[in-house]
Amino acid sequence: MTGASPQRSNLPAAFSWLEENPFFQAGLQGYSDAAMRIISRRHGSPYCVTEAMPDQFLVNGGKGLKAAELDPEDHPIAGQLIGSDPLNMAKAARVLLELGYDVIDLNMACPVKRLRKNIRGGHLLNRPEDAIAIIREIRQAVGSSAPLTIKLRRGFDDEQASEKAFIQILEEAIEQEYFAVTVHGRTVRQKYEGPSRWSFLTELTRSYPRYRIMGSGDIFSPESIFDMISETGVSAVSVARGSIGNPWIFRQARLLLEGKAARLPELAEQGAVLREHFELCSRFHPENKTRNLMRKFGIKFSRHHPDPEAAESAFIDCRTIEDWWEVLDRLYGSQEVERQAVPPPA
Repeated sequence: MTGASPQRSNLPAAFSWLEENPFFQAGLQGYSDAAMRIISRRHGSPYCVTEAMPDQFLVNGGKGLKAAELDPEDHPIAGQLIGSDPLNMAKAARVLLELGYDVIDLNMACPVKRLRKNIRGGHLLNRPEDAIAIIREIRQAVGSSAPLTIKLRRGFDDEQASEKAFIQILEEAIEQEYFAVTVHGRTVRQKYEGPSRWSFLTELTRSYPRYRIMGSGDIFSPESIFDMISETGVSAVSVARGSIGNPWIFRQARLLLEGKAARLPELAEQGAVLREHFELCSRFHPENKTRNLMRKFGIKFSRHHPDPEAAESAFIDCRTIEDWWEVLDRLYGSQEVERQAVPPPA
């Protein structure tokens, strides 16, 4: 089974970027909130995926629904759903459509152990019949209102039964006319240990040449984006952990596409982007969450500093917002500079 031929000259509006800039910001639990996504967009990511949103939080309303509201700058965007009940997932998909999401993405990849009890995320790869029921129910609920995508890992483990279950789920997505599937080259059992098996992605693109397979796993430099595309034949690359504290990876990828050198961020620019990230974070979150998030992001950004070990240690020691600003001014300078970023494509 090969699926429908991709209409490359007639892409949905949410994927108009796909041919010219074949990379995007992945959904990252605990990181890819609105602030991180907007920073990534301002540095060249043409498309972003949210953190995984539990279906019941959206259906029940309250804080979960409030957190799902979108900023006007945050488009095109996929709202990523995670859950185990087909009807509840369908209701949550309709909520996201009402909130203005451009794409609905299903998380069938997250390897976190606590999701096993309720068979969510990557644990659905061990229950293909449940995954297929969700895929069908979401398609019926969304209809033609928005493109649908799925994030998968290459299997629950390395057993033959696991690969068979993966193929069942993939082929159901093709049958239900999901726009694309993003595949991470590790199993659920692997979590983030060991290399991502890019050869599996190559096998998929050869077996399903008329369907959009997007790739994920071990993308930590702009060069690796294009290495994955050339080696595996994927349609686009999902940039995950390699983008945490490194929005420049998207700008650098665009420069490589133009045949230019992938310039590294100067110290003053690093400081300016951290300030910008803080301002966005404080717009979307209360003070205590902003403090915790920016401490975490400061640690990740520190690897670009000329003295990364000292910078990392300083951010680790931050306990208050005042501490954070003191570290920022001391390590990066107190003068803001004009951000050198790539605007999102029209």
